[in-house]
Amino acid sequence: MITAPDAFTAVFDAHYTEIHRYLGRRAGLDVAEDLAAETFLIAFRQRKLFDASVGEIRPWLYGIATNLLRRHRRAELRHYRALARTGPPPDDDGHDQRVVDRLTAGVTIARLAELLSRLSTGERDVVLLVAYAGLSYAEVAHALNVAEGTVASRLSRARTKMREALGVEA
Repeated sequence: MITAPDAFTAVFDAHYTEIHRYLGRRAGLDVAEDLAAETFLIAFRQRKLFDASVGEIRPWLYGIATNLLRRHRRAELRHYRALARTGPPPDDDGHDQRVVDRLTAGVTIARLAELLSRLSTGERDVVLLVAYAGLSYAEVAHALNVAEGTVASRLSRARTKMREALGVEA
């Protein structure tokens, strides 16, 4: 039970790094710290509403984090569109191989960012919760408060759209 403030410390310690990493991948590291802190502040304030009989705390935290990300949707879309145009910032360490690696990754990141920006919000949330957070369909459904079948259909539609954009056959 996490209703006691002291018990919430264990929740924070167990999940902060993972939630921060997810938020960093979705919104950028400059925003992740604030959003992660806000995620746990909301979770702490709503800890009495959490019902362990409904599901695990991890998807509940991802749900809070994803809802916060929705508030930052415009910035996220601008971020993906900028990556699609310019790619990641260049590496300044001067090593030839790192430059080649970065350029190769830049092309891949730019293409992926462009594809993600074309997905609907629901499809993008499902793809990134599965790919970045490694959540199962059931956990994504719990995090987004949708049916597991909805998760499967959104992921299927997103995969189809991405394959078509890449010219890859199923």
